Amino acid sequence: MDSLAPESPVAMMPEIPVMRPPKIWKFWGTALWGLFVFAAMVVAQVAVVVALLVWRWEWPLDLAAVVRVASGGLTLPLSVIAELPAVLIALWIAIRRSGTAFTDYLALRRTSWRNFLTGVGGLFVLVMGWDLLSRATGREVTPGFMADVLQSARADGALWLLVIAFCVAAPISEELFARGFLYRGWSESPLKVPGAILLSSLLWTALHLQYDWFFFGEVFCIGLLLGYLRYRSQSTWLTIVLHGLNNLAAVVQTLWLAGT
Repeated sequence: MDSLAPESPVAMMPEIPVMRPPKIWKFWGTALWGLFVFAAMVVAQVAVVVALLVWRWEWPLDLAAVVRVASGGLTLPLSVIAELPAVLIALWIAIRRSGTAFTDYLALRRTSWRNFLTGVGGLFVLVMGWDLLSRATGREVTPGFMADVLQSARADGALWLLVIAFCVAAPISEELFARGFLYRGWSESPLKVPGAILLSSLLWTALHLQYDWFFFGEVFCIGLLLGYLRYRSQSTWLTIVLHGLNNLAAVVQTLWLAGT
């Protein structure tokens, strides 16, 4: 007769899938996924060089041909622009694995005008301080690398593309990587906020090895400021905008000092 009895309410309930709670990658998870994002950046750069080699038909392929294309005025802006979708895809993969919303993980939220004006003022004081220091020590105010790149891009008719790369693409990709992803994970690890600001700034500075030690120090200080503003405002959009304004000012200053 037991076989004729209705099933128990528990047995009749549909199985509820177990949802994995969202998480933030901690120190090692952030470090390993950070290497993945960096690898995506390198792949994007290499892909641009290969594409230009094929487009310009630089064959037979030798070291001289690679150097000639890699140092061309069109290569750098295209490489920087190509990094942006590569970084976005790599970050999307890493963050999707965590189960956290993309915009929440990277703190892509609006901030106040007060935070914006504070950031602009702080950045202005910092950059002007380094400019005065460079003049006092008899150094160039702008890196020679910047002048060479702008001159090469102008010769190839790609100056407008370089401005877009420096002032839009680079700030977005670098800030999402450093102040967005790396800071977020490391700030919730034993490093806490100060350690996350310091380490993410060091790694962001390492992406600018084209500069000498003096401008290397300036970039590191700017990274510390942007890291603090990221912590204060809880907004990566703020650091993206400030980074873009800083790069635009650097481009305008270099063009002005070069008399072009």
